[in-house]
Amino acid sequence: MNIKTQSVPSVSVSYAANGSSTKANAMGMRPMQERAYEKRGEQYLLIKSPPASGKSRALMFIALDKLANQGLRQAIIVVPERSIGASFHDEPLTQFGFWSDWHVEPRRNLCDAAGGDNGGKVNSVEAFLKSDDKVLVCTHATFRFAVDRFGVEAFDDRLIAVDEFHHVSSDSDNKLGHHLGAFIARDKVHIVAMTGSYFRGDAVDVLSPQDEARFDTVTYTYYEQLNGYRYLKHLDIGYFFYSGSYADDILKVLDPKQKTIIHIPSVNSRESTRDKMREVEHIIEELGDWQGADPVTGFQLVKTEDGRTLRIADLVDDDKNKRDRVSTALKDPTQKNNRDHVDIIIALGMAKEGFDWIWCEHALTVGYRSSLTEIIQIIGRATRDAPGKTRARFTNLIAEPDASEEAVTEAVNDTLKAIAASLLMEQVLAPRFEFRSKASTNEPTDGFDYGDDGYQQDKCNVGFNEEKGKFQIEIKGLSEPKSEEATRICQEDLNEVITAFVQDKTALERGLFDKELIPEELTISRMGKIIKDKYPELDEEDQEAVRQHAIAALNLTQQAAHIATSGDGEPGANTALIDGVRKFAMDVRELDIDLIDRINPFGEAYSILAKAMSEESLKQVAAVIGAKRATMTLEEARVLSKRALKFMQERGRLPSITSTDPWEKSMAEGVAFLARMKAEAARG
Repeated sequence: MNIKTQSVPSVSVSYAANGSSTKANAMGMRPMQERAYEKRGEQYLLIKSPPASGKSRALMFIALDKLANQGLRQAIIVVPERSIGASFHDEPLTQFGFWSDWHVEPRRNLCDAAGGDNGGKVNSVEAFLKSDDKVLVCTHATFRFAVDRFGVEAFDDRLIAVDEFHHVSSDSDNKLGHHLGAFIARDKVHIVAMTGSYFRGDAVDVLSPQDEARFDTVTYTYYEQLNGYRYLKHLDIGYFFYSGSYADDILKVLDPKQKTIIHIPSVNSRESTRDKMREVEHIIEELGDWQGADPVTGFQLVKTEDGRTLRIADLVDDDKNKRDRVSTALKDPTQKNNRDHVDIIIALGMAKEGFDWIWCEHALTVGYRSSLTEIIQIIGRATRDAPGKTRARFTNLIAEPDASEEAVTEAVNDTLKAIAASLLMEQVLAPRFEFRSKASTNEPTDGFDYGDDGYQQDKCNVGFNEEKGKFQIEIKGLSEPKSEEATRICQEDLNEVITAFVQDKTALERGLFDKELIPEELTISRMGKIIKDKYPELDEEDQEAVRQHAIAALNLTQQAAHIATSGDGEPGANTALIDGVRKFAMDVRELDIDLIDRINPFGEAYSILAKAMSEESLKQVAAVIGAKRATMTLEEARVLSKRALKFMQERGRLPSITSTDPWEKSMAEGVAFLARMKAEAARG
């Protein structure tokens, strides 16, 4: 076996590794935890913070204060699966400066108890509610059953803390979401919600807008987290297309010298061979000669060509006893800091959210995952800080289209979803954006670095605050939000808006493969419609302000990443993205919203796709998408007509259908389309 590992075209983000996010204050709190604790008095608190940033301990600090100082009787912590319950075991917080230790009576951590989520565990919830004990830990499922049985009023005057909050949905079929809505309507509990990815793969809102407005938000970004690590400096995210069986190609992207979690495909997916056990065997055979299993841990021992012995944890095996032994060995607290304990983990449904292996350098996932949230969680397995670990990566293996039309269509969908995930992750990993309209009265803001020349009164300035991981960017003609809710969305939720946009199939297909595309059809019309649908309660002015802020954030990240990446695909210095935004702003002289609207948000994604996929497959994908290109819809014509009206107010004339400017021509076509519809309706 002598296969050379291939380079995977990827998004590469670099960080300063200044150690700030791992430093604790006098009370033993890291920066994110300190930020959350400052909001401990809020009745409804939403903590948006990436994996490994310390959300569990942040909740301990807040819960202890609510129990001791805010009059709450008990705290109930609900987690999506039993394994995550271990995150809330006893912690000696006073050793690090806090005023109280965290303690859960062993019988009150129901995640440690045997049996299902219903029945006896629901009885245990009832017993807890009647007791003087202060803290209960249980699964989402146990909590749902308990609320069903006892009603929301049984939980009055208690803290309900929901971990991995993205499992909640405002959809009527989501039981936990329904219960939380009822708790908020009754208004007799405190709620702390925590998540590393506040969006769902199905594009359904986590909370209804009116419920979300009740929450105060603490946001700690991926940028702040990774920039403040001590060791990890680079994160690469990419995809690799293969033909035939993935097991034959996996060693082209799997480096056995890197600590790796491999997630093989679901048996129902297109990438699966339908024999998961054989797939694991094949991966092991490709890696080297099997030497048997370790009798203590159950790890598979494999000798490679260079004489090393790999320790491989198989979490796919259907033999429950074997799998439980391996799972227990992986959780062994005495081995947490032992880099050599295990080399490769092969999993299917396990080793995702809540799984803590700090040494993981490569998350290798076969087949597209149906949820962007799941991808964020899988990437989170590799973004732990550990000594000697300077680079981490996520690679998604996707099957190239084959000849049959049905398979081609499915492959195209998977390809589009992979690109959406890559675009979204690039946004999630970037610093935050704060946009403001360029005005002569603007002044520099303390804490922001405006570059070598400082703040220039006569220019559109780009400032960066290293400590907060935030850009401040002035844009000519930018609409400012007027209402409190629109301001909150622009400050807190731009990534949620961008998520909805990059998941929009029509926008992605046209942005990637329509050679005649006018970018404004996406940046103005399509994004405008998405925001109108997502935030119907906002007036038109605020909807437009949110649209402009979201498109500016997406397009500036894309342009900066393009500038920051050299021709060979390797990232530059850790300031590359910051420098890229500044350089783009300087290159165009004056940054205005019309210019930003004229950029295709998916142009850079296409260049990565062109490197990753064979020319023949790329043509095949383009043909499938081109064959179903739609004509203008009535909704699109209405949007274009509104833009035409604005054009007339600004220019004193209607857009011309013979204009050489494609966007002006498109607006004119929208007006003509509506006129045609009205004429046809009048004729009957």
